[in-house]
Amino acid sequence: MTTTTHPDYRCRPGPLHSILLGGSVPLFLGALLSDIAYSNSFQIQWANFAAWLIAGGLLFAGLALLFALANLIRAEHKGGRPLVYFALLLITWVIGLVNAFEHAKDAYAVMPAGLWLSVLVSVLIVITAWLGLSNLRNGGVR
Repeated sequence: MTTTTHPDYRCRPGPLHSILLGGSVPLFLGALLSDIAYSNSFQIQWANFAAWLIAGGLLFAGLALLFALANLIRAEHKGGRPLVYFALLLITWVIGLVNAFEHAKDAYAVMPAGLWLSVLVSVLIVITAWLGLSNLRNGGVR
């Protein structure tokens, strides 16, 4: 009787990659909360806070995107969850960049598009971080 084992190749993010990915979540969520506060109070400083938080989130997510690309390049099997993770992070970053451009507008011109983009980016970054910090596999049976 022969036993065949299927190797389980894992492609987990390293510590710096995890810090950058995990750090982008509160930045984008903070931008969402700032947008909600701005839509309720009309205090322009909330829009400024949101713009700065989005810039920080883009920086962290952009660096995490570079790590995700490196992990995807060195992965033995290029499909599956590592590819989905990279694609989601790229989509999140691009929509976040559009959100940053939206927040560059003056005063209340940011609303309501900035708020909806912040909601979308926040949902996407939470899903992406969940996928990225969970068990990424690029091969194997499971």
